[in-house]
Amino acid sequence: MLKLGVLDQSHINEGEDAKDALANTLKLAQEADRLGFSRFWMSEHHASPSLAHSSPEVLIAHVAALTSRIRVGSGGIMLPHYSAYKVAENFRLLEALYPNRIDLGVGRAPGGMPLATRALQEGKLPSMHASDRYPQQIVDLIAYMNDALPADHRFPGLIAEPSIETAPELWLLGSSGGTADLAAMTGASYAFAQFFGTAGGEDAVAHYKDNFKPSLMSNTPKSLAAITVSCADTEEEAEYHMRSNDLYFLMLRQNNPMPYLPSAKTAAQYPYTDSEKAHIQDTRRFRVVGTPDQVKEKMLQFAKDYQTDELLVVSAIHNTEARLKSYRLLAETFDLQA
Repeated sequence: MLKLGVLDQSHINEGEDAKDALANTLKLAQEADRLGFSRFWMSEHHASPSLAHSSPEVLIAHVAALTSRIRVGSGGIMLPHYSAYKVAENFRLLEALYPNRIDLGVGRAPGGMPLATRALQEGKLPSMHASDRYPQQIVDLIAYMNDALPADHRFPGLIAEPSIETAPELWLLGSSGGTADLAAMTGASYAFAQFFGTAGGEDAVAHYKDNFKPSLMSNTPKSLAAITVSCADTEEEAEYHMRSNDLYFLMLRQNNPMPYLPSAKTAAQYPYTDSEKAHIQDTRRFRVVGTPDQVKEKMLQFAKDYQTDELLVVSAIHNTEARLKSYRLLAETFDLQA
């Protein structure tokens, strides 16, 4: 059976504020828990006025406390900004509070504007670019979370408290073959960010599986793909709600980010150029839009192409009730069980 999870970015809807966005995130998490979705991940972005937060590790604690079954995690922590040791401490504490429910998804990208990146990395040694430390950070993270530092480590005997019997699931997030190679080499799970609209995901996942090496984290490869979905009773309605996503990402691509997720009405009234219309049409091949039956067929094909039994659903739908309904229709058509 295909498992479905949720990736939420806490978009601030046009006409609302950050508090509304956080309330919508919590409402969606509780609904996903009730409906039978497998996991609920929250993203990290900095200096992004259209998103309500930049601290998934804080929100994880809140969401996990107000849900009962669903796995809760980050999608993801932008590790080059931080100490691997501190991240391990944070997520071991979350794992101790909510055993076997915590996912640690990490990424290499800065997750924000250049000025925010400079502020986050202020005072760090300039001898090595932050992203160049990333492979070593992953190795360290695995060791810290499993009390398995080698004797010749830089910090021998260091323990990331609390020392517990279980560990969060570690997922490396990427949209390229480089991250797939690192995930395979370290034995971590791999999540491909298909919703970015990046080609090559099928090859990246195949490379990961073909080159996977067992580790303290897992004996077998584990992968998923995150995709954009808009599901409604009619194809026209689903298309209408996807317009918010179309305009939002179009502006982001043009380096002119919007301060909110636009309503479908705002998006419909935008004066698109022919080249912008062509770009949106091209990106639609990476989106899943339609009725429950249409969406199910496309999602099953995505899962087949990506050789995975789990998809993470991203739905940047402005209307909160329409967004919740999209997830409810998915749960119904895939017969999810809580």
